[in-house]
Amino acid sequence: MKMFSVSHKTAFVVDHCPYMAESSRQQVECDVLTKSRGQGMIPLAPVSKSLWTCAVECSMEYCRILYDVYPLKKLINYIVSDSEFHILNSWRQEDQSTHELMSALAAVGPPNPQEDPECCSVLHGLVAAVESLCKITEYQHEARTTLMDTADRVANRGRIICLTNAKSDTHVRMLEDCVQETILEQNKMAAGSDRLMPIQQCELVLVHIFPQGEDTLVSDRPKKEVSSLLTSEVHSVRAGRHLATKLNILVQQHFDLASTTITNIPMKVCLLSSEEQHANTSANYDVELLHHKDAHLEFFKSGEVLRNNNKIIYYSGLKETVTLKWCTPRTNSVELHYCTGAYRISPTDVNSRPSSCLTNFLLNGRSVLLEQPRKSGSKVISHMLSSHGGEIFLHVLNSTRSTLEDPPSISEGCGGRVTDYRITDFGEFMRENRLTPVPESPDAEASGKPPAERAKAQLERYTRYWPMIISQTTIFNMQAVVPLANLIVKESLSEEDLLTCQKTVYNLVDMERKNDPLPISTVGSRGKGPKRDEQYRIMWNELETLVKTHVAGSERHQRVLDCIIACRSKPPEEEERKKRGRKREDKEDKAEKNINKDSEDKSWQESERLKGAVERGKEEQGESEVIKDSPDSPEPLNKKPRLEEIQLPEKAKGPVSLLTMWTNRITVANSRKHQEFAGRISSVNNKAELYQHLKDENGMDLHENGKATR
Repeated sequence: MKMFSVSHKTAFVVDHCPYMAESSRQQVECDVLTKSRGQGMIPLAPVSKSLWTCAVECSMEYCRILYDVYPLKKLINYIVSDSEFHILNSWRQEDQSTHELMSALAAVGPPNPQEDPECCSVLHGLVAAVESLCKITEYQHEARTTLMDTADRVANRGRIICLTNAKSDTHVRMLEDCVQETILEQNKMAAGSDRLMPIQQCELVLVHIFPQGEDTLVSDRPKKEVSSLLTSEVHSVRAGRHLATKLNILVQQHFDLASTTITNIPMKVCLLSSEEQHANTSANYDVELLHHKDAHLEFFKSGEVLRNNNKIIYYSGLKETVTLKWCTPRTNSVELHYCTGAYRISPTDVNSRPSSCLTNFLLNGRSVLLEQPRKSGSKVISHMLSSHGGEIFLHVLNSTRSTLEDPPSISEGCGGRVTDYRITDFGEFMRENRLTPVPESPDAEASGKPPAERAKAQLERYTRYWPMIISQTTIFNMQAVVPLANLIVKESLSEEDLLTCQKTVYNLVDMERKNDPLPISTVGSRGKGPKRDEQYRIMWNELETLVKTHVAGSERHQRVLDCIIACRSKPPEEEERKKRGRKREDKEDKAEKNINKDSEDKSWQESERLKGAVERGKEEQGESEVIKDSPDSPEPLNKKPRLEEIQLPEKAKGPVSLLTMWTNRITVANSRKHQEFAGRISSVNNKAELYQHLKDENGMDLHENGKATR
């Protein structure tokens, strides 16, 4: 791993040529006392800053933020370029301050508009910046001296930020080529020198500044790789507030900074004059602070920043800030809070009244708690502002359970916390990974890894996937998966181990075919828990995750994973059958609920319908008897069945069971499916007459003895 990143050294090159004396055309009002000005007094005319002034102010803000957040090991070398280059400071730590830079800039003065522009160029400053990056800083020299054997780990990387007014895109490409050629030349010179280091990586950031109201002649371009040593990006920005916003964004990107906006700050905590004290104002203000992005690490881990739209505010789609709410300060620096981190802060607008009041309030020894804005629920205090040694820090408070508290009782469940730890499995885990002393043997060393290394490797394999809570796992609660779970953690599998693992997978497939239940935890879920198909899907996913963590061990581990993937992938027809089964189960569940709710109402309605049918049946009884006794009118197939055929329940006035209604309906439906026996219809006194038409055809009369008479 290389030491010293690109942000270790930053070279600022500011163009000091005559064209930088041009006005930025952003008006600045000087006469702000309009109400108190007497009559007859002429108001002051507004003024505008030059491109040089805008570049110097914005670059100083860049340096101020950097020095506030990183007082050490982040160095800036400031260079001014006109007819020659002027290096205003060095890489030494004592030269890294805004006071030092402002004093040197005051000595340089503004650009001279009368100077010959042909003699001035920003190239002088770019060449000096490359030469400066090759110089060794104090921190690099100390690291090289300490790591004599591995001095190659000390890398030399840096960044060049150039503020200029380019002529065109061709001019920009010419500047990039100049930097590239200078890097190659300086690397050749540094190869044989002890005081110089060759540049291994350089980032060139070209910021083209143009007045407001004019069209830019240079187009923006994202970062691109010019060569293996140089990357370049171009930003075309209007002078004034747009340039200040751009450099504020660049300093956040270059040094991993983030923004936090403190809202609802009461102005009464920082009143400065007696008039304001009598005013008793209750206005609230906001202050934006910059700090290292690790102060928001807990937000990004928990996803709070992405879920809660109130915590993110976007400015022009380029900048984002996390909003925290001011809490009434009730603590002082004497009280201790459990913090997980402390990060230096720097106000974005250091000269504003709210920022000045907030910093003075904190430097007086007061601490401010900050809470997350929430629409509902109890407030969560996540950060604290406090000063130490004249510097202000943003402290990250632990909003979850503290590690300094007493651990919860596993057996008794103190405080209602987690109680279903895998205690038995953990005891088995410790037993399998117990360390024993091994005598030193040269044969053991020659045969492979030392025992300590083998023990570490085994412990690493056993803990790649090991859930601590019973409710968070399924496969480790199943006895059928134990053979595979014990073998898959081995460094290499034998053929017999492979067969055992495959047999375990086939047993799980057989369990799924038989629809056997699984030990799925229902903690935190409503009802009976997931469906059977969902249970097996969870089981297969967890089993595949376990095997994937060990698949790089050997080829047989991969074969176990292939077996699992092949067994859990079902043919399309089986998937369709499973889908139909799930739909049928859902319909049955809905039907069961509806039946339990409406069974009594339906039974009563059915009994009332049957009673009405009885009354109608009595009225039609006479007609049905005539049809019954008629020998020449057989009953039609679709004839409505007589009511006597329906077996009414004994208690027709009360509710009828669903089984009785269903049996009666089936009986009636079956009676309609066949034609009644003709002999039964034309029978007399329950005796059917045979050969009814023989007498009409032959003129013979038959008796009971079978003899015919005329």
